[in-house]
Amino acid sequence: MSDLLRVVHPIPDEDWPGAEEAAGSRLFSPVALGRGCTLTSRTWVPAMVPWRATEEGEVTDAVLAWYGRFADGEPGALVVEATGIRDVPSGPLLRIGHDRYVDGLRRLVDTVRARSSGRTRVFIQLIDFLTIRRRPEPSLYFARFLRVDEGHRRRLASILSDDALRIAPDEQIRASLAALPEQRLDEALTARELDDLRRGYRERVTDLHLPHIRSLPEVLPGLFAQAAARAEAAGFDGVELHYAHAYTMASFLSALNDRGDGYGRTLEGRARLPKEVFSAVRARVSEGFVVGCRILGDEAIDGGSTASDAAYFGASLAAAGMDFVSVSKGGKFEDAKAPKVGQAAYPYTGRSGHECMPTVRSDERGPFGRNLGLSRVVRDAITAAGLSTPVVGAGGIQGYRLAEAALARGDCDVVASARQSLADPDWWRKVRLGRGAEVRRCKLTNYCEGLDQHHKEVTCQLWDRVLSPGEDPASVARSKDGRRRLEAPRWDDRPPSGD
Repeated sequence: MSDLLRVVHPIPDEDWPGAEEAAGSRLFSPVALGRGCTLTSRTWVPAMVPWRATEEGEVTDAVLAWYGRFADGEPGALVVEATGIRDVPSGPLLRIGHDRYVDGLRRLVDTVRARSSGRTRVFIQLIDFLTIRRRPEPSLYFARFLRVDEGHRRRLASILSDDALRIAPDEQIRASLAALPEQRLDEALTARELDDLRRGYRERVTDLHLPHIRSLPEVLPGLFAQAAARAEAAGFDGVELHYAHAYTMASFLSALNDRGDGYGRTLEGRARLPKEVFSAVRARVSEGFVVGCRILGDEAIDGGSTASDAAYFGASLAAAGMDFVSVSKGGKFEDAKAPKVGQAAYPYTGRSGHECMPTVRSDERGPFGRNLGLSRVVRDAITAAGLSTPVVGAGGIQGYRLAEAALARGDCDVVASARQSLADPDWWRKVRLGRGAEVRRCKLTNYCEGLDQHHKEVTCQLWDRVLSPGEDPASVARSKDGRRRLEAPRWDDRPPSGD
């Protein structure tokens, strides 16, 4: 992929609006989502995983500080990180798979409401994910994880020209495979086994030989519905169903989904479970509670879904009653780089990962607004179906003019900006007040993504080693290694002297 990223694009200068222009802009105009929710502006902070929950998935003071800091910027909507719908171990990521999580999540909602002075609607992203394991030591893989079958005996006998291996015990087959040179393993193992060896075991929605995978269509609607009910009980304004990137629901939508049980292969079959999940959620929550989703406009992998698939899915989900459709791109396991032994694959390290979070090191197109064409395709399909479901666009947006132009062109109805909001949580408010010149602009180098990849608390290089004038270092919450501050310095919003 590095051969394709030959151009380093400078951050463009920005012509910031004055307060009067901002007040009359599309960006700072209201938009309705569903029947009972109106955003004060078309500004959106999408879900980002900060790695600040407890190992049991509980809200911590650091989680409250993270979301409170985004709320200071008073975006129209703030989406809480991908939150697991199952009550299973998942590291320091939020969970909502049991009633015991409701009180902590209610504290989170209350924090956002207070810090945004009630201007920000708060949603929570609901996610399901399948099992993924770390890349094993080859010796351990052959000794414990590989299931030896007749195919291994046959192929190994051919490779080593030893017919006695056709009836050899499992232990001898395992030892013989482990002793093979790396290049001969391609002949001895299946493609799936090679992937398990070189990347780590990963479940797919097409693993119908596994009962718990086969039963996903029976299990997931109820799990998502229960999670949505807990979100409403905690006070959230709505939920975003995570149908994007590398996870379970996106895998059902994927063109790689060849399940033959009615939940794959065709566009209708691939969309079936996502629509059934939505129906279950919608039936479980109140009429005014927002239920939307995030999908991929393009998987950006070989054989994956494309923009034409996304157009169908967007219109189909909107017709089913989704209150919004948020559009992303890529972020898949299929093209992720092979992890080091002892580490797990990370779905943002290949080309699809770059397309999800484009950086200044890019091709000729560059990163700025790179994926807005995909939200436009989805929005056009929804409009052509006679619907007006709002579409959220994203991808390398870190300036007012680009955001306003996207709305004016009809690329989207709401503008999402993750990395820029991390770089400066106050940026939406600064622009609205006519103080855009004070915005701390994201460099789009993915320093933050590198931290996420290694499961470290996510921060921004523009502020994580900075102290504000007069700030007491002892009062600043720091990362586990003590090197980085965890919260962006507060903005002094007093008018500049002379105003």
